[in-house]
Amino acid sequence: MGSSEAVEAVESARAGKSGRPAADRVLSVGADSLDGARPPGGRGLSGAPRHRVVVLALDGLLPFELGIPHRIFGRPVGPDGGPLYDVVTCSIRPPGPVQTDADFAIHVEHGPEALATADTVVIPASYELGPVYEEGRLTPELAAALAHIRPGTRLVAICTGGYVLAAAGYLDGRPATTHWWHSEHFQELFPTVAVDADVLFVDDGEVLTSAGVAAGIDLCLHIVRRDHGTAIANEVARRTVVPPHRDGGQAQFIQRPVPEPEKGTTGRARAWALARLHEPIQLRDMAEQQAMSVRTFTRRFRDEVGISPGQWLTRQRIERACHLLESSALSIDQVARDAGFGTAQSLRQHLMGALGVTPTAYRRTFRADHARLRSVA
Repeated sequence: MGSSEAVEAVESARAGKSGRPAADRVLSVGADSLDGARPPGGRGLSGAPRHRVVVLALDGLLPFELGIPHRIFGRPVGPDGGPLYDVVTCSIRPPGPVQTDADFAIHVEHGPEALATADTVVIPASYELGPVYEEGRLTPELAAALAHIRPGTRLVAICTGGYVLAAAGYLDGRPATTHWWHSEHFQELFPTVAVDADVLFVDDGEVLTSAGVAAGIDLCLHIVRRDHGTAIANEVARRTVVPPHRDGGQAQFIQRPVPEPEKGTTGRARAWALARLHEPIQLRDMAEQQAMSVRTFTRRFRDEVGISPGQWLTRQRIERACHLLESSALSIDQVARDAGFGTAQSLRQHLMGALGVTPTAYRRTFRADHARLRSVA
């Protein structure tokens, strides 16, 4: 395939991705082994669909980031004990070695044809993207590989992997992020992308991007949470020994990742608030727990956590509401009160804003799975 033909193939595949799937779209998956251009739709032990994740290994990749999808998506299991995802690694070339940014190479057993079997494609960072990073254009070899991706496939980039999605046009007109160190260059190279350098990841439906390195863990856990609910995502986080959700964004890592010792912390106020999420909590109440003025407390809170106290409080209440919707038979009104939203309407507005679903829809999607998991635990 020539250069122009390869690029046209990517353009054609991208053209079929204009529609964005609903949050509860059923994602088909692959069989346990690759067999050419087999259609998705493999089944787990219980007959439930199993989602195939194909990780694209590029020369110059970071081994740590390459391992993130395998670690996170390789851990979730269903009530029958079977995996919820298939995870496969491929290269843009026939099976063989792929050089990392370390002093070793890895052997990849699948070529670019594996991308045609993917329900989700993950592109980890690489330090050898060449014209992709320097000029914002795909090489013929990379364009030909990406042309295998089926329309409707979910696309995920970790760190500078976003350059590949942007060069292929998948990020045109979309919000996205990358490592803060590269954000200005990324925006200059791809002016049609709405770059947000302050967040750990961006979920724009079928296209998701993350900041650098460990933010890839945050994004992959978010995807597991989106697919299967907080109970399964939290279990994966516990087994991986990482927090299920990190507060704040990249801003907390740019200049002062840890507050100066003499400033103390706002941890006592956060613990106090978490113990009474069901009660009305004012900013001055939290400030009083640290014996600070509201202005000083707000500044130090943002320094430590990366977001405002109000944003943090709303996020904790959403997490609490999701947990109750999954694990209890409480009415929506009671969940709203226990999570601190007061009314079902307020809960609905916040959940729609954060997750794009109503409380009823969220419970219908995740509560049955959570109940089955508890029954086999």
